[in-house]
Amino acid sequence: MAPRAPISELATHSVTNMPPHIGDQDLWRADRTLRFWVEHEGAGWAEDQLARLGKSAGAAETFEKADDANRYPPELKAFDRYGMRINQVEFHPAYHDLMELAISHEVPNFAWAHQGAGAQVAHMALTYMFSQAEGGVMCPMAMTYSVIPVLRGNPGISDEWIPRVLSTSYDSRDIPASEKSGATIGMFMTEKQGGSDVRANTTRAVPVGAVTGEGVKRHPVLTLLRHEELTHLSS
Repeated sequence: MAPRAPISELATHSVTNMPPHIGDQDLWRADRTLRFWVEHEGAGWAEDQLARLGKSAGAAETFEKADDANRYPPELKAFDRYGMRINQVEFHPAYHDLMELAISHEVPNFAWAHQGAGAQVAHMALTYMFSQAEGGVMCPMAMTYSVIPVLRGNPGISDEWIPRVLSTSYDSRDIPASEKSGATIGMFMTEKQGGSDVRANTTRAVPVGAVTGEGVKRHPVLTLLRHEELTHLSS
């Protein structure tokens, strides 16, 4: 909510070195450089989608939700009111609103849902604009985007999971992924030893049989592991 009458003349000083309140922005129309290069690199066909997100992500309400999502971090709810163990993580409603906004505008999967010339460029533009409003939800967006090539290389699970991660429906319910209208993916790719250089990871994968269990169904995670002399992605 924009302040009605912010006070610049204070008892101790005058506030003269601050920009005015911006209010609603159009992150697409106002960015001539972005529009030029998107067109130049062959993604002009995605302008309608980019324009829609530019207005939505640039709205003052979106920036306010970003503030709330960061001000109120997730909370672990280990037990319900009856003393039953539930291991539930509760997020502020603003976080869910931002997730819905990103997923409904195909921020995690545009390049894979609209393959062709310029698709990756358009995807970059969506990511760039949304990141100006809020960066926290961009983690699951980036992880979901990155998992598609890996899933396609694993036909045994791709048929089940690709439709979920290509969905434009955000399902915030704490239920198994098989019951959701859409899903995002998490990744574990670094460790203290490796840091940003994942080739230096020391964590090793040792096959012990098929991975099963409710946890796998509810929370899909992609993990980078070292197997023998090769580093590969294993889900």
